[in-house]
Amino acid sequence: MNFDNALLSLDNPVFQTYVLAAGIMILKLMLQPWMTVVRMMKVGAGFRSPEDAKKSPLNPKPVAGQLEVNEYVDRSRRLNLNDLESIPGFLAAGLLFVLVDPPLLLAQILIWAYVVARAAHFVAYVTAQLHDVRAFCWTWSSLSVIAMSIYVLMQAV
Repeated sequence: MNFDNALLSLDNPVFQTYVLAAGIMILKLMLQPWMTVVRMMKVGAGFRSPEDAKKSPLNPKPVAGQLEVNEYVDRSRRLNLNDLESIPGFLAAGLLFVLVDPPLLLAQILIWAYVVARAAHFVAYVTAQLHDVRAFCWTWSSLSVIAMSIYVLMQAV
C-alpha cells in the first residue's frame, strides 16, 4: 500500500476538516481543567489532596471541608474525565480516517457530528440535564468515532 503525502496536507479538504475539528477538541480537552480550577477558586472548595487544604497564596484562609466533594467543582472534573475518555479516541480514529482517504462529505459529516455532539454533551452536563439527554449526545459522538473506525478497517482489509 502506497502512502500519499498529499493526504496530510492542508490542501486536502478531508485533512483540513480533521485539523480544524482536532484543534477544537484539543482546546476543549486542555481548557476544561481550567474551568475546574476557576470553580475551585470561586468556592474555595473541592480540593483533592491533603496538602491542598494548607495555607498558601492561593488558599490564604483554609477552612474545614475544603477536601470534601463539592458538586459544583466535581461536575467540571467529571466533564474532564469524560473528555479524556472520548477525545483521544476521536483524535486517533480521525487521523486514521484521513489516511484512508474517505469521501469529503462522509468525512465532514462524521467529524463535525462528533464535534457538535461533544459540544451538546458539554452544554447538557454543565446545565445538569437528565442522563438521557447527556447519553443522547454522547451516543452520537461515539457512533461517529465507531463509524470512522469501521470505515478504516474496511479500507485496510
